[in-house]
Amino acid sequence: MNAEIIAVGSELLTPFRQDTNSLYLTEKLNTLGVEVSFKTIVGDNLKDIVRVTKAALSRSDILIFSGGLGPTEDDLTREAVAQTLGLHLKRDPDIVQAIERRFTEHGWKMSPNNVKQADVISGATVLPNANGTAPGQWIGGRSDGREKLVVLLPGPPHELKALFESSVLERLRAKVPKQSLAARVIKITGMGESACDARVAPIYKRFTDVDTTILAAPGEIQLHVHTRKDSDEAANNRLDELVGLIEEELGDNVYSDNGDSLEQIVSYFLQMRDATLSVAESCTGGLVAERLTSVSGSSRYFIGGAVVYSNELKTQLADVPADLIDVYGAVSEQVARALAEGIRKKCGTTLGLGVTGVAGPTGGSAEKPVGLVFHALASEGGTEVIKRNFPGDRARIRWFASQQALDMVRRKLM
Repeated sequence: MNAEIIAVGSELLTPFRQDTNSLYLTEKLNTLGVEVSFKTIVGDNLKDIVRVTKAALSRSDILIFSGGLGPTEDDLTREAVAQTLGLHLKRDPDIVQAIERRFTEHGWKMSPNNVKQADVISGATVLPNANGTAPGQWIGGRSDGREKLVVLLPGPPHELKALFESSVLERLRAKVPKQSLAARVIKITGMGESACDARVAPIYKRFTDVDTTILAAPGEIQLHVHTRKDSDEAANNRLDELVGLIEEELGDNVYSDNGDSLEQIVSYFLQMRDATLSVAESCTGGLVAERLTSVSGSSRYFIGGAVVYSNELKTQLADVPADLIDVYGAVSEQVARALAEGIRKKCGTTLGLGVTGVAGPTGGSAEKPVGLVFHALASEGGTEVIKRNFPGDRARIRWFASQQALDMVRRKLM
């Protein structure tokens, strides 16, 4: 069985509000082996909600609505679903009393329009809402010869989650066929999206029972793969086979096959090698250190460092010779090397990272354009320097630079 999530609310079609309920619902449905095939956001318009509901019924087995169950004129989910299914709404006196009791217990005055929340679609099972006044509804039936399940849930996330856990999850478990859905996220760095897909597409295309999506993110490519089988073991074994072939093809470019971030992978390697790290950052402004310290327990391997934005601090805190900056400029291979070696010596660490570049949008030149970044990694065996020219705005360039810096550490420790 597949599912469709329909988020109702005109506010979700503005730049100011996001639909986060669908992320939670997708995760829960996946644990049941139910794949979410569609997600729809629709405004508070009766005709539009009816149109969306009809389309969802034609293509999905499970429809889960969030929002539009409140007391105001623009809360129209109940009305739209009833109209689409050709069913009537009937006001439930027990729900009216429950709403009145909730207002009384909180010392609030109930406005008359709240009784609208007691309207129940004929044949629906009422799902009590312990955290709000709008109950959910569960409707089962058949359409086009297939069983359809329609679930109406309130929009506020704390209400939706609690109600789904208490009243929907087990009902769905009893209805859906026993299936296992397994998913992996393979993360790749050091190559572009088209080059990556050219190499791995011949592999994943052979796995016709596995759905594969390739996504480009700043500084990395992500391959999202998932499959449905009769058991967890069968699903995971199938993905193990695919992931193994992709890792064999791409080698060190794959840094994670379970969704871990690059800073988490660097953390594993630093601890595995009993190594320590320090950083001297210019254009990244502390972003490398921030990413490293976002991992719990990073104090075991990340000693610290310095954000050396000015030339004076490059000299004072990382021992970069002033005449080196005068001759080659702050953005140069020579200064990156000196930053890495200087901070390593200052902090007494196994490795030292140095990053300097032009993040923009100003400060670039024909010789040193916006996006030019030098990365250096110093160790007992010497210093490696990598030059990169990153595209994008200031935020993207800084993120690309931090990604490249962390990847240098990963590859060194591998």
